[in-house]
Amino acid sequence: MASVPQIDLNNLTTSPTADEALEAWYVRNPPIADGDANPWDVSRADLYSKDLWRKPFAEMRAQAPINKVEGGVHGDYWNITTYKPIQHVEALPDIYSSDVEHGGITIADPDFDQDFQLPMFIAMDRPKHTGQRRTVAPAFTPTEMKRMETEIRKRTEEVLDDLPWGEKFDWVDKVSIELTTGMLAILFGFPWEDRRLLTYWSDWAGDVELSVAEDLTEQRRQILFEMGAYFTQLWNDRVDAEPTPDLISMMIHSEHMRDMDPMEFMGNLVLLIVGGNDTTRNTMSGVAYGLGQFPEERAKLQQNPDLIPNTVQEIIRWQTPLAHMRRTALEDHDLFGHQIKKGDKVVMWYISANRDEEVFPEADKIKVDRENARRHLAFGYGIHRCVGARLAELQIRILLEEMHKRRMQVNPTGKNRRVHACFVHGFRELEVELTKY
Repeated sequence: MASVPQIDLNNLTTSPTADEALEAWYVRNPPIADGDANPWDVSRADLYSKDLWRKPFAEMRAQAPINKVEGGVHGDYWNITTYKPIQHVEALPDIYSSDVEHGGITIADPDFDQDFQLPMFIAMDRPKHTGQRRTVAPAFTPTEMKRMETEIRKRTEEVLDDLPWGEKFDWVDKVSIELTTGMLAILFGFPWEDRRLLTYWSDWAGDVELSVAEDLTEQRRQILFEMGAYFTQLWNDRVDAEPTPDLISMMIHSEHMRDMDPMEFMGNLVLLIVGGNDTTRNTMSGVAYGLGQFPEERAKLQQNPDLIPNTVQEIIRWQTPLAHMRRTALEDHDLFGHQIKKGDKVVMWYISANRDEEVFPEADKIKVDRENARRHLAFGYGIHRCVGARLAELQIRILLEEMHKRRMQVNPTGKNRRVHACFVHGFRELEVELTKY
C-alpha cells in the first residue's frame, strides 16, 4: 500500500479536540435563531445538544412521516421518520445509493476535493461493498466474540474497580471512553499507551458539523493525515508477518483490501474507528443516563439480572447512538406515494423510527422487559447493517453484568453536556455518583 503524506509521529497534534474547535467556531458563527429555522429541519445540531429533537420528530411521524425540507442547514433533503419506509429504503440499495460518489452516508455533502477522498465500505455500493465488508466480518463472528469475551470482561472489571464511590465524576471519560478505546486498541492491535488517540481521531473524523465549519477543513485534514500515517506505520510493521486476528492484519491478507490506496485505507479506518467508538461509547453513556431517568425500570433490572440481554437492546433503541443515515436516489422512485427524484438526498432518521409508536408502544420510555426491543433500527437494516453489532452488544452486556455484580447504581447528578451534532447522538460529559443497591 502506498504511504500517506509524511507526518512526524513524534509530534502528533492532540489539541484542541474537535468539540473545542467547533465550540470556538460557533462563537464566531452563531447558528440560525430558532424562530427563523424550519421546525422540521432536524439536521440542526442544537436540537440534539439541547435535547429538543423529540417534538419535531413526533409531529412528523403523526402528520407527514415522509416529507421534504428545502433550504435546510445541509441543503434540500427528504426526512424519512418512521419504521416501515426506512426498512423499505434500506432494502433497495440499487435504487438508494450509499456510495460517496453520489453523496455518501451522512446528511452533510462530502468534500469532493480530488486530493482528499476517503472511501469506506459503508459508503460503497455493491459489489465493492460486499468484498470489503467480508474482509472485516470475521473479526465479529460468534467465535471471535467468545474469544474476546474474557478480555473484555477483565478490562471492564478493572475500569469499574477503579471508579470512586461517593464522589462525583464524569462517566463518559472514566467509563464510556475508556472501555471503547480499550476495545478498539485490542481490535487493531494498537499500542496501548496511545489508545486515547483513537477517541481524538474518532471525534475529528465523525463530526458532521465540521462540514459546516469550512475554515476547520484544513485542520481536520491534517489530523486525519496524522491518523493515516500512524496506521500506515502499523501496517508496514505487519505486512510481512504471519496473519493475526487484528483488523490491520485481516486487511493486509485480504485480496479485497490489501491493495487499497492511501485514501481508501484512511476511509476504512475512519469507518471502523467511528463505528467502534462513537456508537458503543454513547450507548454506555445511555446506560447511565437512561436508567437514571426511569428508576422503576432500573429497580426491575436490579432485581432480575436475567433481563440484562434484553435491556442491552432496549437501551440501544432508546439511545440510538447514530441519529441518521443518508442515501441518494439513483433513479426516480415512488416511495409510499412520494415522488423521489434522481439525485435527491434521502435521510433515514433512525432516532425517530426507534420512537415509532406503532412499533414500540410508550417509545420514549425505557422498558427493560420490552418484548420487541431487538427490532430497533439503531444498527441499520439490510446489507449495510452494522458489521460490529455483536461486539457492541457484548460490551454493553458485560458492562451491565459487572455493574450488577458490584451492586453498582449510577446516579446522574443532572450536570451533562451533549454532543452538538445531528449524526452522533450522545454525551460529551455526564456527571454521576455511585451508590450501592
